[in-house]
Amino acid sequence: MRSVTKISAKLKRSWKVLGPGLVTGASDDDPSGIATYSQAGAAFGLSTLWTALITFPLMASIQEMCARIGVVTSHGLCGVLKAHYSRAILYTMMIFSFPAIVLNIGADIEGMGAVAHLLAPAIPIYAFEVFFTGLILLVVILYPYQKLAGILKWLCMVLLLYIFIPFLVKQDWKEVLKHTFVPTIRWDKDFFEILVAILGTTISPYLFFWQATMEVEDIANAKRKVIIDKNFMGRMKKDVYLGMLFSNVVMFFIILTSGVVLFKAGIHKIETVDQAASALAPLTGNVTYFFFAAGVIGTGFLAIPVLGGSLSYIVAETFNWREGLNKKFAQAPGFYLTLTVSLLAGLCLDFLHISPIQALLYTAILYGLTAPVMIVMVLHICNNPKIMGGQVNGRGSNILGGLALLLMTIAAVALVWFQFH
Repeated sequence: MRSVTKISAKLKRSWKVLGPGLVTGASDDDPSGIATYSQAGAAFGLSTLWTALITFPLMASIQEMCARIGVVTSHGLCGVLKAHYSRAILYTMMIFSFPAIVLNIGADIEGMGAVAHLLAPAIPIYAFEVFFTGLILLVVILYPYQKLAGILKWLCMVLLLYIFIPFLVKQDWKEVLKHTFVPTIRWDKDFFEILVAILGTTISPYLFFWQATMEVEDIANAKRKVIIDKNFMGRMKKDVYLGMLFSNVVMFFIILTSGVVLFKAGIHKIETVDQAASALAPLTGNVTYFFFAAGVIGTGFLAIPVLGGSLSYIVAETFNWREGLNKKFAQAPGFYLTLTVSLLAGLCLDFLHISPIQALLYTAILYGLTAPVMIVMVLHICNNPKIMGGQVNGRGSNILGGLALLLMTIAAVALVWFQFH
């Protein structure tokens, strides 16, 4: 009994340590990520499982750098760029971020609406989309940061559904291990398109901005005075690494599920998120189908505030507006108006009848093409002692950051090359 109490206490302490890193990692597995990983598994079976193993240390390293930038400078990435770099770089980042994030929001809303319609066919898709958009706006505007952070943290648990799904169907675990540790690469346009999409939705630029600003918010809104010492930096790194590990484990199991179930059933092309969900029902039963659908809706509620919040912080820091999820609407109108416009613009995109899966894949590809530029900026900031003081990158961070840059660049260049050859 005493050992159970000790384990329970340890779990509670670990849960309290988890914060911005967990939310950032979990929001990476949004409907965009679910769609991309499902399409990867459906199109290529288990051949892309190795990407979950490769991307973990790379994305963890980049996100830790972004978190460190926020902690050391007390500013988000845009604030640092504005203070220390050319305005042209700042405006370029904002211009590239806006369409990608809005498209991502729109695709996530559409995916949530389509899946919810499957669960309740009597209610039209657009009604769900309007309801979800309104509910998210209401919660983000009304609730202060600490309350919102707590809600987002618990929503992360929805992703556990995807870890259970593969155990509901028969697996050849030897084959799974082989494709996990032995990379498979096909030298054609379709494979590199999905590879760039996986990298883009895993190492997403909007998460760089979110991670840095959430560290600043977390410190500013702490109930007690925060001392930035070795112990604090250690807890921050643990939070980031566990969050990224959680994200990649979920990614692995989504690819595994679609690779085993959809690919083997001859379903190689997914046009809509609800099609991915409904395709599972006759093959694996209603439990798997419900888990998949519930996961899409739950992760949408988690990711859309992160997406809209990231864009709001980018715009607010660029134009020196008052910002922060801890402030009320009247205290930071520009910040919340940007958030409102981004969600409404995303909602409007849904009425243009763009395929949700295509929109999600295009978003991930756009992230994959723009991420190398952002990684260069993050690396440059983290190696600048004038900005970071004694918290500049060590050799390990630079090696992993360099590998992330190299991998993203090679994949993006290969994709462009295949478009013309």
